[in-house]
Amino acid sequence: MAAISVPQKQNDSLGKPSTQRKTRQELNDRRYPKIINKNEIIWRDRYNFFLERGWELRPRYRPDWKPSWAGTSTNPVDCEDSISNIISIILDAKRVTDGLIVCLKRVTCRSKEVQIGNFLSSPELGGYPDNHCVPILDSFQDPLSPEFEYIVMPFLRPFDDPDFWVVGEIIDFIGQMLEGLAFMHLHRVYHGDLNGSNIMMDARPIYPDGWHPVMRYASVDGASVLKPLARIDHPVRYYIIDYDCSIMLLPNESHFISDLDGQDKEIPEFSPKKPLDVFKLDVFALGNIFLKNFHQKYLGLGFLVEFINYMMTRDPTNRPTAQEAFRRWQNVKPTINPSMMHWRLRKPDESIGERVALDTYAMAHHGIQSVKRLFQAQVFHVDHH
Repeated sequence: MAAISVPQKQNDSLGKPSTQRKTRQELNDRRYPKIINKNEIIWRDRYNFFLERGWELRPRYRPDWKPSWAGTSTNPVDCEDSISNIISIILDAKRVTDGLIVCLKRVTCRSKEVQIGNFLSSPELGGYPDNHCVPILDSFQDPLSPEFEYIVMPFLRPFDDPDFWVVGEIIDFIGQMLEGLAFMHLHRVYHGDLNGSNIMMDARPIYPDGWHPVMRYASVDGASVLKPLARIDHPVRYYIIDYDCSIMLLPNESHFISDLDGQDKEIPEFSPKKPLDVFKLDVFALGNIFLKNFHQKYLGLGFLVEFINYMMTRDPTNRPTAQEAFRRWQNVKPTINPSMMHWRLRKPDESIGERVALDTYAMAHHGIQSVKRLFQAQVFHVDHH
């Protein structure tokens, strides 16, 4: 009968922890390489340039960066400088003078984005409360690639991250966006690419301690998961961003334009060659945002149907201007029962148990002051001259 080699069994057993440690180390090395990725090189190479202009990048992008976990037993997942950036044209930074977190965006000089952004953020226009165009804090040319420029903006979050919670938050969003689009059109700027990804919010009221610029669910140091405050009680401000497809019209220039890029292809009159009323295109696109992100996503928003249909009128000659749509909304809002403002938004796929639990939580956070604010806000300002 063959004998069992006990020493071999002991050696296998003793070898497992070492093998496991080696496997774990190899996995960490793949997930958290000790060098920056190719999308981050342009930022590292310009670290000192940005710093001289007053914008400090995270430690990961310092020219002499060494991973803080290298040569230690620390798990890279616990180190903020292990978090990489995957979008090559955008990066966060900190304003040296006061620590404000901002967003740096790299754009081609062929784009009108810098010119239009600076116009909408100019001293003449930037201070108006109905201006919901993202502020441009700084702009400058790339020192190594003169065909590129940088714009500096506040660091914002997607408008729907976190999800909307109660009806009143949607009411607030719609009013702000209509106000903002009316402001753009009043100053003869056509956006040209209105969609959900080009609307952001200043989320500092609901994340008072900030959030990590890459892992938005985490704290600034990446160490803990955040729980946002309710925006119905801590109002946020929404902004329209990205003017890459935008057009700034001269005072007497026609707003019927052909050869347009970036526009919502669901617009019924869309044609790449036919001259179109560009302002009416923006109105339809914004109505489509309301349709897809609210009416089709949540239950109980039937009161929006008529207004959305009004904005998405198929015949552009009968479709309202942005100013007309905003005025109509100002008439619609007082007809909405104030008790609805704290109704929790329900999704079609919720189970009965989920619905009961979430409804109970929503009722516990009811606050009449935030309802009053929603109905007192957003006075229409159009006469700026």
